[in-house]
Amino acid sequence: MRTDARRHHDPQVRGFASDNYAGAHPEVLAAIALANGGHQIAYGEDDYTEHLQRVMHSHFGPTAEAFPVFNGTGANVVSLQAMTDRWGAVICAESAHINVDEGGAPERVGGLKLLTVPTPDGKLTPELIDRQAYGWDDEHRAMPQVVSITQNTELGTVYTPDEIRAICEHSHERGMKVHLDGARIANAAASLDVPMRTFTNAVGVDVLSFGGTKNGALFGEAVVVLNPDAVRAMKHLRKLSMQLASKMRFVSVQLEALLARDLWLRNARHANAMAQRLAEGVRAVDGVEILHPVQANAVFARLPHEVSERLQKRFRFYFWDEAAGDVRWMCAFDTTEDDVDAFVLALKEEMAK
Repeated sequence: MRTDARRHHDPQVRGFASDNYAGAHPEVLAAIALANGGHQIAYGEDDYTEHLQRVMHSHFGPTAEAFPVFNGTGANVVSLQAMTDRWGAVICAESAHINVDEGGAPERVGGLKLLTVPTPDGKLTPELIDRQAYGWDDEHRAMPQVVSITQNTELGTVYTPDEIRAICEHSHERGMKVHLDGARIANAAASLDVPMRTFTNAVGVDVLSFGGTKNGALFGEAVVVLNPDAVRAMKHLRKLSMQLASKMRFVSVQLEALLARDLWLRNARHANAMAQRLAEGVRAVDGVEILHPVQANAVFARLPHEVSERLQKRFRFYFWDEAAGDVRWMCAFDTTEDDVDAFVLALKEEMAK
């Protein structure tokens, strides 16, 4: 029996749970349609993936090489596997996505040991790194070989280029490489108002997980190797980790659509601006506390638990620390001023009950 496709949701409904909730940007969908039709060589030997390399060079320099993958966890696991030995370990913030939100994939799939450090704002420093950077000759301890940072961080804060430079210099002096989880790298660049290279290859980052999904792609990220000497067997590890797309042109063309001009920046600037509007509105509400500087597209707040539960019935968002009453509100490229204003009004109403 034939069934026709139909819409199963209201396209006018948007929340503040995650930038992953947003659909794909119309220009990205148009790019996918452009790449469709006819035959292209599979597994990355297509014209779109070849052109993506030139686009990446314009952002990250002539030695950058992009390896498109399906998702952010895949990008991180493939990157870290390629940068470590079988006995290697990765130093990261306790709040890092690779530690908290990837289902144990770095450990179970990548075979890695994560050496975590508590941080007040999600950001590592040379001093914090040194809490775990020791014991290279101790066979009883996993060997620290990589420092992984997130830009912007899981708490919505942004590293300055000088902060990342200090981390890279400190790590390299100790024989460690630096990986940057850039799931929201576009939001960080928009916040800093600098090119992405300013806080990646220009300051010593070796490998980057480049995020497309949260910035308006349908799906797809990329491992971007900035220092070829920092990795081994990338192509083999991507396949082994089930991240090699047969029809890779449809991943590559999305990243090209974001990066070839300024779509990535327009999307990030808009999401960041909506977060600033949200923060300004929330600050005017008695009894609500903003927990971290709002530097990208996330607002972290603390408010009465019962208020959050009532508000969640009107707008989708997540608790960050339910016991403490902490919540996270995310803005996306398609968040509107009306969305923000309606949410702030609803928050005021629920707080007044």
